Amino acid sequence: MPKAGGVPENLKPFKKGEPSPNPNGRPKKLPGLDELIGKVLGQDEDGNSQALDIINALVDKAKKGDVRAIELILERAYGKVTQKLDQSLTTRSVIIDVTGEHFSVQPKQSESEE
Repeated sequence: MPKAGGVPENLKPFKKGEPSPNPNGRPKKLPGLDELIGKVLGQDEDGNSQALDIINALVDKAKKGDVRAIELILERAYGKVTQKLDQSLTTRSVIIDVTGEHFSVQPKQSESEE
């Protein structure tokens, strides 16, 4: 009976020297994305790049005090600020009292509650 996940014959690793069954690798999801963006953000009527116009508009908003524009420029130029995450765990002790047919689960009282 085959295991979950596939037929065992298909799960053998490559042997050294054998040709790859997928020589071109995984196909690209969006071929020519750079070309498409280049066409969309091409030259405007003044001969300026539309990408440059967008960046200049963003800088103008930042100069006027738009906090989101300032944040976006700084994040793109210097990277996002790392945030510390508190990964401490709190543990709870549980006392299980099994007497006869019934049982109950009661949280253990901390020393300060006693």
